[in-house]
This record gives sequence, C-alpha cells and structure tokens, in this order.
Amino acid sequence: MRKAQRLILLTGATGYVGGRLLRALEARGHRLRCLARRPEFLQHGVVESTQVVKGDLLDATSLAPALAGVDSAYYLVHSMGSMRAFEEEDRRAAKSFADAAREAGVRRIIYLGGLGRGEKLSRHLASRQEVGRILRESSVPTIELRASIIIGSGSLSFEMIRALVDRLPVMITPRWVRISAQPIAIEDVIAYLMAGLDVEVDGSAIFEIGGADRVSYGDIMLEYARQRGLKRLMIPVPVLSPRLSSLWLGLVTPVYARVGRKLIDSITHETVVEDDLALRLFDIRPRGIRAAIERALRNEDQEIAQTRWPDALSSRGPASTWGGIKFGSRLVDSRSAQVPHPPLQAFRPIRRIGGQTGWYYANWLWRLRGFLDLLVGGAGARRGRRDSERLAPGDTVDFWRVEAIEPDRLLRLSAEMKLPGRAWLQFEVEGDESGSTIRQTSIFDPIGLIGLLYWYLLYPLHARVFAGMLRGIVRESERQR
Repeated sequence: MRKAQRLILLTGATGYVGGRLLRALEARGHRLRCLARRPEFLQHGVVESTQVVKGDLLDATSLAPALAGVDSAYYLVHSMGSMRAFEEEDRRAAKSFADAAREAGVRRIIYLGGLGRGEKLSRHLASRQEVGRILRESSVPTIELRASIIIGSGSLSFEMIRALVDRLPVMITPRWVRISAQPIAIEDVIAYLMAGLDVEVDGSAIFEIGGADRVSYGDIMLEYARQRGLKRLMIPVPVLSPRLSSLWLGLVTPVYARVGRKLIDSITHETVVEDDLALRLFDIRPRGIRAAIERALRNEDQEIAQTRWPDALSSRGPASTWGGIKFGSRLVDSRSAQVPHPPLQAFRPIRRIGGQTGWYYANWLWRLRGFLDLLVGGAGARRGRRDSERLAPGDTVDFWRVEAIEPDRLLRLSAEMKLPGRAWLQFEVEGDESGSTIRQTSIFDPIGLIGLLYWYLLYPLHARVFAGMLRGIVRESERQR
C-alpha cells in the first residue's frame, strides 16, 4: 500500500510530541486523521487534507468513527496532568482504544512509552509500560518505542532542566541527579515514530531508543549551562528523597510542579538502552547530548522568529500580562493599536525608527541607555542608521540590528547592547477593512537569575516606554496622511 494512500490516525496531536509528528507526517504527504477532544484547537493548524474529528479515548462510542478505514494509528496520549488517579485513566483509555482498533481492523499501532526496567518502577513508568502491554495484548500488532528524557524546546523534561539551571546559580543536588539516563533529541524520536510505520517485524515489538550518550541528569544540566554561558555550582548531598525533591521542584518551577513531581518519582531508575534491537532494525543513528541541546536552542530561535504573536498570544487565553508572558525561555510583552490607514502609511514611521528620527517617546531615555551601554563596552546609540528611509537585513539602528524586514508588514530588531540575555523588538502591521493593526512585541531571553531580575525590575519602565513608543508611532502615522 502506497504511503500517500493509506490513512493514518494520530492521537495526541495537540501535545508536544504529537504536534511535531503531525507536521512531519503532513510534510511527507500522508493522509491523516487527528482525534481531538477539542477539534477547534487543532483545526486551524493543519493542512487542508488533514481531517480533524472529535473524540475522547475515555468515550468508547466516539472511537469507531475515528478509526474507520485507518491503516495505522499513533497512540501518543497520557493522563499525567490529571488531578485524579492517572494510572486508572491511562488504563481505561488504552483498553478502549485497543478494542476499537481491533474492531476496525487497524494494521498497526505505534506507541511512545518510557524506558525503565525492574520490578519497582515508579507509578509513571509502570503506567506507561502497562499501556504498552494493553495495546500489544489487543491482537493489533503494536510497535512500542521506549524513550528516556526527550531533549527539545518545549518538552517537559528539558523545560524543567532549563528552569532549574536558569534560576539556581548554586544547586543542592540529591542522589537522583547522578542517576544515568540516555536522553534523545526530539528530531530522533520523530524519526523513529515515522519509521515505525514501515519497520518489518512479525507482530508486536518493543524498541528501546536513546541518544548516543549515557549521562547523568547533572551532566545534562551542566551541558545546558555551558551552552547558555552560565556557571553553575552543584553540591551533592545524600539526602532529599524524590518526594522532598518534588516539593522543592514545585517551589522553584511551579509551572511544572504537578506533572513534574510524577516525573521526579521516575528518575530514581536508570533510563538507558539495554537492548540494541532499534539500532539493528532502524536506519537511525541518534545524536549525542551536546548536539541535541544545540539543536533544541537553535530550533527555538527559529520558532520564535516565525511566531505570529497575535495568534500565539490569543491561544494562551486570558492570562495575566504583568511582566509579560513566558514562551519557552523567552519573556514576551506585546501590545497593539488600530489605525484607520492602509499598511503602507501605518508602517512608514516604523521603517524610519531610530537614528535622527528617534524612538517616538522619551528619546532622552534612549540616549541615556546608549550612553550607559558605551560605558560597559557596548555599541551605544552613536551608530545611528545608514539611511533614514530604507532598511535592509543586517543594517544597524542605534544599538539594534535589523534581523528581518518585510515591506509594510514586519520589522524585527535584534539588540546589540550589553544585556544579561538576548532581546528583540518586533513590529507587525496587518491590514483589515477598517485600516491597519500595528502590533509591537518585545522579546527577552534571560540568561540566568540576573537576566530574570533585569527583566522584572525594569519591566515597569520598559512597559511605559514601549507603550509610549506605540502611541508615538500611531500619532506619526496620522501626521503623514
């Protein structure tokens, strides 16, 4: 059966791994159907040929229509975020899906589980492996991929490591930080999942997958710190049980606390590959930890640069905006204004910004910032700009540099002043029936605790300056009618 003809069902498409796999499958031209409890959250993010159907793994009656005509199905869901007993929900969901897949005549199920061996696995790992067993026992041939920590911007394990390293210059590290793992890059996980469609095996099979390096959790933290230019001191102690460690994690990284505590319970067990069957049957050679972290940080830069902030911010819901909204390691402050002019006129003040024109609000503060930057060896504001009317990628604008410009639509500036992090200032103009919307977004990628303190201490001033700048741009667009 040709790949372009068979129908593939993807569950978990709104999750981290599922979302990445969705894009990869669409890029290969596969016929896709996605199962989602809230189809409206997914519909706008898929290509026209991808079907999105409503269904719930805990509602067996919704699964038969979703699985009708399906050749292969990906099972990428779990209940770790549940406030209830996640093991029971995982068990019920897997049983319902396995029964429905068998009745529908599905050729293969591909499932992503967790590495770990031994009789006393954590609740999390035991549940993940129980799900795999339920799927295999359904009589539908099942490919179970068992992975260790997944390294990629947005993955839970990586984001917890990032939060700890960014915020704690000195870490009291319990024994579990020295436990061995075999972290794997998200790109390699996706490659295995894709290859799982066609790998030749009789019946079901379990494949242990991991990166090229066996390292400790402490090694991962130190490598991340090295690539971010941070110096971190780790003091090992023989105490701090996983339970106490999870409570400590909740204080330091509260956004990950509920799910993170379940993961902490798992890392007292080694998660390393002990069976090389995957290396023998798959033509995939996973990268090591250094390359995985490098790629995660580089991909995050590209994803942030390509983000359309109106969509991204609206998808976050009515969250508090004081101090900005967090995207990965970035802190984002965004505001917009409506003007009754076409994009050509609305964008004109933006492309003239900086240099002799100034910044449309509190120019004396911008000059002071440039002077302070010179004192600490930075570029300062004395560079100005080469042309008062035109900009091109690579041009300087005072202590900024043009990273991207699209006529009458987008200007993104990258900061070159001395900062405890990296900063961008972005302007977008979008036309509509009543004129244009101007959106101004400041993005800061803090380095360590000092970077976070810099952002939050100066946020009231920055918010006032950037709000004044946007008002000034609106006034200037009015004058240029």
